[in-house]
Amino acid sequence: MAARDYGQYGGTARALELVGERWALLIVRDLLVGPRRYGELSAGLPRIPTNVLATRLKELQAAGVIRRAPRSRVIIYELTEYGRELEPIVLALGAWGFRALGEPRDDQVITPESMTIDLRSAFQSSAAALLPPTSYSAHVGSADLVLRVDGPALAVDAGSGPADIRFEADAGIRRLITGDVSADAALRAGIVRVIEGDRSLIHRFAETFRIAA
Repeated sequence: MAARDYGQYGGTARALELVGERWALLIVRDLLVGPRRYGELSAGLPRIPTNVLATRLKELQAAGVIRRAPRSRVIIYELTEYGRELEPIVLALGAWGFRALGEPRDDQVITPESMTIDLRSAFQSSAAALLPPTSYSAHVGSADLVLRVDGPALAVDAGSGPADIRFEADAGIRRLITGDVSADAALRAGIVRVIEGDRSLIHRFAETFRIAA
């Protein structure tokens, strides 16, 4: 059980007791991307103290949100079925918070996990269903991702790989995703820089990934 006790009998209070402690939902966010070893979780959350990470993992295990599992002679952490039920909540919270993003501070980083969830939060499946299948190789901040869109389905993998278009961007890509700038304006301003492929596919990217400001 988490240390915080609100002294209230209700679903919202209980949910916050389970996942409302600092760093808890970010751990869940990263595990929504995929199972992680302890060191991978620590690397993906570079400012979390090791004692806090260990405590949060124990609390989330006790709550039935995550579990430890042996895999290839190492221990990994993964979400339980109960924990996976947090996915739509985390995506909705991410979309809500994305609209309030300003310019990043010098000490803020973009991780592959954070960018994956932001893009999943922004994914417009109904718009994507009307567009041809497209793959994007994106380098955003320090994150390398391959996005594969096939109808209403989205797959995001860390790393680089073959794609219809390869581009790079920094945190300014949020302005394209929120519609603050058009695809043409983002290209002209260098917010998005196409390395390889058809530049017009950035228009398709902007239709497919959108969080209204």
